[in-house]
Amino acid sequence: MFATLTLILAFQATTANTSDQAAALGSSAVQSGDTSTPASTPAATPSPTSPPLAAAQAPSRNTAGAENKPAKDEITPEMTRAIERGLTYLASAQNADGSFGRGRYGRHVGIAALAALAFMADGNVPGRGRYGEQVAHALEFVLANKSESGLLATEGTTGPMYGHGFATLFLGEIYGMNPNDSSVRDALVRAVDLILNSQNDEGGWRYNPVPYDADVSVTICEVMALRSARNAGIKIPKDTIDRAVRYVRDCQNDDGGFRYMRQPGTSAWPRTAAGVASLFYAGVYEDNSIERGLEYLLSNTAGGALGGPQVQAHYFYGQYYTTQAMYLAGGERWEQWWPIIREELIGMQSADGSWIDHQAGESYATAMALIVLQVPNRYLPIFQR
Repeated sequence: MFATLTLILAFQATTANTSDQAAALGSSAVQSGDTSTPASTPAATPSPTSPPLAAAQAPSRNTAGAENKPAKDEITPEMTRAIERGLTYLASAQNADGSFGRGRYGRHVGIAALAALAFMADGNVPGRGRYGEQVAHALEFVLANKSESGLLATEGTTGPMYGHGFATLFLGEIYGMNPNDSSVRDALVRAVDLILNSQNDEGGWRYNPVPYDADVSVTICEVMALRSARNAGIKIPKDTIDRAVRYVRDCQNDDGGFRYMRQPGTSAWPRTAAGVASLFYAGVYEDNSIERGLEYLLSNTAGGALGGPQVQAHYFYGQYYTTQAMYLAGGERWEQWWPIIREELIGMQSADGSWIDHQAGESYATAMALIVLQVPNRYLPIFQR
């Protein structure tokens, strides 16, 4: 997997590049006691044929998702221009310390990680690419805000496990591309240990790094982080993933949608996207829960058009996970979903190249929109099965 990405990046270096939100960024007090253990240790980087994270049943059909079967006209000139304008805006929004944006979420490791992933989805990595410097600077910011416990968060961050999950995912993608970076490896292993030790008895995670509660929204952040770390060669206990899968399945309603927690509740689009994506990233590809969840998503988004953040709460968060779920599902679902969402996002872009979210800010919204629009680039290893 990473050898493939390295070849892509090397080729790109010599050719032209063709290139819940307020809740999802925190609502509880910080608890950052030392909960780390030496449970996770670096392992050899897996080959492209390494098994999934969890021992899921062998898929009998649609095993490749959209990885090797692009939809017709996935990348359009309008999309390319929107991405270029978005990346230019995002680079201009980076602060001197490597963080992004201003205000309530100005110095947030999660947003810095998402912004860096947006640049990486264009093929930029530290030391390479037009925005390689921005990725390197964001990495410095994340590493500067690691604690002895392994928590990745700035001082005073509330509900830090969202940002911790995104930041750990970012470190996993970076380390997978450069396994010789000891500072990234150390931060990644500590961050993974904190995630492992924060899983609650139900099998999920919640706002703070203590194993007392869980919800689907935080759980997907941690599952993706663990998958990225596993892809990069960090050992992840199978039992951790099996318990997470059971938790996510326990949150599914009869209509195929997912509720926020195991307790009775209504289904909703963003949490359903998170639930389906959790199963995919846990290594489950053929499952009735996935089929029902995908059908819920397709039948509860007005034919794909979601109307933007003024109409849908947690719009960019939901788009981020739904697009990944449809991409990993592949086939007709990807072909049906992608052109509608691509055009919707392009139409929402502001004149300055940004996307707007009045709760979490332009840097967050722009990073999320850019990651979604660049899924067809297939540069980020996390998007591969």
